[in-house]
Amino acid sequence: MQGKIIKGIAGFYYVYVEGHGTYECKAKGIFRKDHVKPLVGDDVVMDVLDEGERLGNISEILPRRSALIRPAVANVDQAMIIFAIVKPNPNFNLLDRFLIRMERQNLPTIICFNKQDIASAQEKEALRQSYETCGYHVLFISALENEGLEQVKELLSGKTTTVAGPSGVGKSSLINRLAPKANMETGEISAKIDRGKHTTRHSEIIALGEETYIMDTPGFTALDISEITKEELGQYYPEFVQYEPFCKFSGCAHISEPSCGVKEAVVEGKISTVRYENYKVLYQELKDKRRY
Repeated sequence: MQGKIIKGIAGFYYVYVEGHGTYECKAKGIFRKDHVKPLVGDDVVMDVLDEGERLGNISEILPRRSALIRPAVANVDQAMIIFAIVKPNPNFNLLDRFLIRMERQNLPTIICFNKQDIASAQEKEALRQSYETCGYHVLFISALENEGLEQVKELLSGKTTTVAGPSGVGKSSLINRLAPKANMETGEISAKIDRGKHTTRHSEIIALGEETYIMDTPGFTALDISEITKEELGQYYPEFVQYEPFCKFSGCAHISEPSCGVKEAVVEGKISTVRYENYKVLYQELKDKRRY
């Protein structure tokens, strides 16, 4: 029987089979021997051990279309990052860290700003200008008022999307709107394994429709990007690319060099000041880290 791993906790994998439901599985020892670990999002072949108890063994991991390192998930087509427009105000440094992570893993990213019902037109326009100029798809929704959800569903349709965001921005509200049965299904698994209080630390896939899944990941308050170097940082800011040929010096860091095409684009309003200021902060952070 073929299915998809929707959650993995403490050596148990929960495999969703369309039309049959979710099975609790262990992975065969051959995977440990070959140093292969099943990931949430993996399409797998499963041997049913007990149909009544929904127990099985994962016997084969089917070829992966993609695999992410952080979060460790497979077969993801795109990411959707959710922030609130207000209450709380967006932490742009945190948002840019996430975008850098996704750029590094070559994953297309949608930026979804929630709580548009309590935000001003000026606040929305400032966000749009800051991030659409970078090439990102920017959405404004209200999960509370059910606004913009049809557009979200359209962008998610036929794809597996990892959904992430800091706590308090309405990520859970949005997921509950998109998948009203998700809480019930999560509760059933938590009750079965008696680990409900720990499950929020794990990624989980929720089926929205045929070939359409969202991957819920734990809320975050910080994102480490120390695995990259300061020299690499600029390549994860896609809006810099078209202006770098106008830099006087090869390998320009776009910080203190004269005749810098990127800095000139910032002055001319072609690159977001918010984005560029975050770039400088992150560049200095990476520079200081390497020093020690």
